[in-house]
Amino acid sequence: MAYPRDLLAPDEDVVVDAHPHWKALIGAVATTLLAIALALLAWWWMDSVQWSDGVETGVGIAVAVGVVVLVAWLAIAPYIRWATTHFVVTDRRVIYRTGVFTKSGIDIPLARINSVQFRHGLIDRLFKTGTLIIESASDDPLEFDDIPNVESVHAQLYHEVNDALDGDDEK
Repeated sequence: MAYPRDLLAPDEDVVVDAHPHWKALIGAVATTLLAIALALLAWWWMDSVQWSDGVETGVGIAVAVGVVVLVAWLAIAPYIRWATTHFVVTDRRVIYRTGVFTKSGIDIPLARINSVQFRHGLIDRLFKTGTLIIESASDDPLEFDDIPNVESVHAQLYHEVNDALDGDDEK
């Protein structure tokens, strides 16, 4: 889902619109597969034990509820967090928004950015992702993790910052 264009200023152009890299969901997918495997194991075990029908039904319901809660907490919640996190670079600012019920965000005007850096280790390089570090005029550096194609975003952001600074000099 793209960042809503009605939240942008008039004549503001989007340069980068990204969610965190899908690598951030690997743990959620692994958790889901593990929960399904545990549910199948529990079902197999319950089938091999002789219980009364009431006890077997109760244990089956308890296992099903446990699996649903585990998957919702460890898999669905991270997916929703991922889907509602936006990293946007426009020709005027950097926008970062996250959250469903409690939203938080930050806007950094391009003219206030002092430096742009990126960092990615071996695994991040394999997935073509990394951490983008933006240092603004008055704040500590802000780190944005799991930015897809971080080197390209770094170059585009650097280009936009230079364009914004050149536009200030011409006025």
